[in-house]
Amino acid sequence: MNYDKLIFEDSNRVILNLGSKNNLLSGKNVLITGAAGFLGSQFVHYFNALNDSSLLNEKMIIYALDNFKRGIPKWMGTDCNTAFFKIIQTDITQNINLPDNIDFIIHAASIASPKYYRDFPIETMDANVVGLRNLLEYSRKHRIISFLNFSTSEIYGNPDSSNIPTKENYNGNVSCTGPRSCYDESKRYGETLCSYFYQVYNVPIKVVRPFNNYGPGLNIDDKRVIPDFFSNVLNGRDIIIFSNGSPTRTFCYISDAITGYLLVLLSESNGEAFNIGTDSPEISVGSLAKLILKTCNSSNKIVYQISHEKNYLIDNPQRRCPDITKAKKILGYNPKVSLEAGLRYTFNWYMNSLTGNNI
Repeated sequence: MNYDKLIFEDSNRVILNLGSKNNLLSGKNVLITGAAGFLGSQFVHYFNALNDSSLLNEKMIIYALDNFKRGIPKWMGTDCNTAFFKIIQTDITQNINLPDNIDFIIHAASIASPKYYRDFPIETMDANVVGLRNLLEYSRKHRIISFLNFSTSEIYGNPDSSNIPTKENYNGNVSCTGPRSCYDESKRYGETLCSYFYQVYNVPIKVVRPFNNYGPGLNIDDKRVIPDFFSNVLNGRDIIIFSNGSPTRTFCYISDAITGYLLVLLSESNGEAFNIGTDSPEISVGSLAKLILKTCNSSNKIVYQISHEKNYLIDNPQRRCPDITKAKKILGYNPKVSLEAGLRYTFNWYMNSLTGNNI
């Protein structure tokens, strides 16, 4: 497997953050779905880095599942199947044939970019519901240790100001028929499935609700705000904002996010859901654009336009900020990478990608 310098540094940050909890993975069999995606690939990098360290008494066996519609990524290498790393190329929404001895399942297979889930709504819902159900049925029949399901902060919809920062017990303000509903509502139903598979079958399931992850490994063509802005600058264009720039978000750097997800996976908080992200700074899209220009040392301008997509801003939350008190108290979760540092790492990765210096 080919190691990317900056992503390898992030994997080592996660290893340091977890400390002795890394040992809970010794000798275990781990399945990651969506292994070629942003989050799935970060788990794969972490598990491989941990296997290659001297920390485990016994190496894990890592199963990387994906449909690999765009081909097997270059970072996996040409001869990527080894004794401790196995590729499973399949569609999670179809009948799946998995080994009988999986200990940990991380279900990260989904279409998560708003651009793409609006373009492929049925496929998005199938991955979030049918794919999840297939894995839950497997888990019901086998004695797994822990199942981590990826939900989303978008299940909260557009909270009123009294529910920001948003706690896990907020029920949400979500449209069931809007242009984002294919993602939001299928994730909400996925959480319901998880809850009842825990209650009825005692499947050891946990749910995480990510808040705006970014960092090395996030494709610059992903169509989310941070890669979009970097793409504008690195291609010599002004930053285009398709709003008035006032919506606010918090952004969680990938090593902090993966640390949080693993803390949930390795916990005993079965049947629980956790916000994973950062609660500050809550920054406007316009201010984020200025910060990215500063990070790139660019004199390009910020241009405000109206999107040609008629539904572009419909159901788009004005504010999104998590209350992470629960994760802090129960898991000891403590995000460490500042937005300025995270953007700098991300910029360096995009620059290295352009010059071929990542590996």
